[in-house]
Amino acid sequence: MFQDCSSLIRLNPPALHYGVAVCDLDQDRAFELFVCGFRGPNRVLKWEDQALVDQADETLADVERMAIGVAAGDFDGDGQEELYVLNTDTFGGRKRFGDRLFDRQGSGWVDLFSLPQNQDALNLTAGRSVACIDRLGQGRYGFFVANYGGPMRLYELTPHGMIADVAPEVGLNRVTGGRGVVAVPLVSQRMDIFAVNEQGANFLFRNLGNGTFEDIAAEVGLQDPLEHGRGVAAVDLDGDGQLDLVYGNWEGPHRLWIQTSTGAFQNVAPPELARPSRIRTVIAADFDNDGYPELFFNNIGEPNRLFAYRSGAWQAIDLGAATEPEGLGTGAAVADLDGDGRLELLIAHGESGPQPLSLYRPLANAHNWLRVLPLTRQGSPARGALVRLVTASPSQDGVRVQVQAIDAGSGYLCQMEPVAHFGLGSESRVKEVQIQWPDGQRLSMAYPPVNQLLRIPHPSEEKS
Repeated sequence: MFQDCSSLIRLNPPALHYGVAVCDLDQDRAFELFVCGFRGPNRVLKWEDQALVDQADETLADVERMAIGVAAGDFDGDGQEELYVLNTDTFGGRKRFGDRLFDRQGSGWVDLFSLPQNQDALNLTAGRSVACIDRLGQGRYGFFVANYGGPMRLYELTPHGMIADVAPEVGLNRVTGGRGVVAVPLVSQRMDIFAVNEQGANFLFRNLGNGTFEDIAAEVGLQDPLEHGRGVAAVDLDGDGQLDLVYGNWEGPHRLWIQTSTGAFQNVAPPELARPSRIRTVIAADFDNDGYPELFFNNIGEPNRLFAYRSGAWQAIDLGAATEPEGLGTGAAVADLDGDGRLELLIAHGESGPQPLSLYRPLANAHNWLRVLPLTRQGSPARGALVRLVTASPSQDGVRVQVQAIDAGSGYLCQMEPVAHFGLGSESRVKEVQIQWPDGQRLSMAYPPVNQLLRIPHPSEEKS
């Protein structure tokens, strides 16, 4: 599947790296890779002159901290994403180094937590993952932090311009061993939150429509209380047009949870996929553009694994160079960095020993593709939006539907590009693209040309 292109990363010494987020930090309409540095600088890798070049300034490099998790989202509703960097200097409980919330102001970056009015809100509990969520559908995102040994938090900006943790008032301040998180419209029409945990049951926080949440994991069968979750992704596993869940359990059986017609979830992981491993990141993406997602399992200290749906079953396929049998995988993310319609895969390493970053590209083929980037009414990526793509199909109803969520945080410590990337295989015509924003508004486009990136304004902008 993959060829090694790590030589395209300029200045790539061995180091301790963790989470990776894909976002447009310099507002040039192209994505960069923010890579968390642990006992070393964070990195901002930009595709420039056919290579990835580190453009982190002193503020974002933040060499004094120990970053492991990261997510971007438009926190203040100004049309530009802010960056939440989760620092952890201890395994669980209280920590010394607080998190960062970087906001671009003028030509530089400011940590909003460092401002006097926000000192009381600072997260001083060891955490793992972070995701952004627009719980009210207003185009302004809060940051949900999965803490370990302390209450989970949801940071939002108040009307007075202060950061506040609203988790207690919306039903999210649970205490457990927080690990991986996804925030998508999974069981409601708004953004829900699914959190896999260690030393305790998983949570599925259903959005009640008014911005408050209730945990229904026990009701739908997703608690998995005896396992220790890590990477998690939302993906349509059975082609029925609704999102399901895939996640890895640390040295325990991995899960494929199909959402059934009754609302319950059923684990359908075959033995080879379920086989325990030292799992970290889990990514669902169509790397070969054949129209069906692959499932990438990034492990630490043992070979990575890749699964594809072939002949009616999920089967292990050859990763090629990305197997990394000696890799100390800690984080990974996907993005089309060079605009060729194929997803690059960046893998970070560290924890038990310094290693360089790795960059992989899928082998070239003639498959078609379409990429969709919905925007909020303010103009930032509409993370948490649902995108459906309809093509002709020989099936009974004459159509095939692919569905993807714009990533708000996933994979454990990481966040993918905010684009729905659809492989089309040999299909050269798309009948329709349907978008549902976090506020419930919808828009359809008929017969868009393929092999392009569609940037789709919020419907309120279209009307204006």
